[in-house]
Amino acid sequence: MEQSIIEKTVTAFKHNHFDVYIAKNTQDAQNIFFQEIFPNLSIETVSWGDSETMKATGVLDKLKQNPDITVIPTFAPDMSRTQKIYWRREALTADLFLTGSNAITQKGQLVNLDMIGNRVGGIVFGPKHVVLFIGINKITANLEEAMHRVRTIAAPRNAMRHEGFRTPCHKTGVCMDCNSPDRICNVWSITEKSYPAGRIKIILIQEELGL
Repeated sequence: MEQSIIEKTVTAFKHNHFDVYIAKNTQDAQNIFFQEIFPNLSIETVSWGDSETMKATGVLDKLKQNPDITVIPTFAPDMSRTQKIYWRREALTADLFLTGSNAITQKGQLVNLDMIGNRVGGIVFGPKHVVLFIGINKITANLEEAMHRVRTIAAPRNAMRHEGFRTPCHKTGVCMDCNSPDRICNVWSITEKSYPAGRIKIILIQEELGL
């Protein structure tokens, strides 16, 4: 991706009151988080929304090893559906919420699509601080292109990586705008600005990562 596009995107997000950091790779993203962001936050509880990019940085694993941090679990193989919903509600009270974004625009907007809304809920309201880990492959020109990316790339691939989901896109890899009980495309979120200013921090990683 052209450096000018990356710079334009970063400038737009800063104008929209997001704090933005640029990382060379996932290890650099982890370093930025622990050296430049984490020390300036008063954190006792942490939770997260599902994100392949975030998990690739190793930040969550390292936080789990910190005895001074309580990590609110939202995913576990032995959790019942009721337990998952309970803990995902609790995650909205965390001091820090970690996740990624399905797409971003050169105008400085976050674009996300969720199944039940726990990830977008954490981004828009609840947790005191939000840190997003985003690969440059998520950058799009505008909202139309961002939503197209989510529909044609992020959503089908997300459905395909979850076993047991009976959706058309799980079989075909193409969005069919289905009415399946397992449909994961239910809640759109477009974040125009960070409020309060600086609440949402973005680590933009100069690699193609995640879905």
